[in-house]
Amino acid sequence: MSVGNEPAEILEQKLAYKGRKFNYEVTKLRLPNGVEGEWECVRHPGGALAVPVTAEGKFVLVKQYRFTVAGRLLEFPAGTVEANESPFETIKREIEEETGYRANKWQDMGKFILAPGYSDEYIYGFLAQDLEKLETPPQQDEDEDIEVILMSEEELEQAILGGEPIDGKTIACFYMAKAYLKR
Repeated sequence: MSVGNEPAEILEQKLAYKGRKFNYEVTKLRLPNGVEGEWECVRHPGGALAVPVTAEGKFVLVKQYRFTVAGRLLEFPAGTVEANESPFETIKREIEEETGYRANKWQDMGKFILAPGYSDEYIYGFLAQDLEKLETPPQQDEDEDIEVILMSEEELEQAILGGEPIDGKTIACFYMAKAYLKR
């Protein structure tokens, strides 16, 4: 059975919430198979993520407080793509703000949909190498509580497989980066 690319017919669309970083909408659709229903969606401008790797092969991560899970998560530096900004511009800014490092070598690893069951957010992943520590890192956003952590590949993989609190985009981009680093 082949999956077609026919779009659903939009019957009604309502903006339920307009937020600072995303919008929430409810859409009544008729699917290509004729089924009608309402679907909710978080409309997000996308996020950019860097997998920073030092010359010694250490991964630079941040341990960040996330109110949604009432705790700290281990993550690669990332940020929301701002209006009139490319994902690459976003991540060049975010890596400096969140980690205090600047990357001089970048590899675009592609993009993926984060959670298509409820959001249209894409994550744009970049491998960041040839890092230099900034003498005076930019000021972190005041709504962020971040600690910078360096881990070897083995330590990070052990943390992932051991069930430490790590977000999905970090796990996905770690394994993507491993493939690029082997080249």
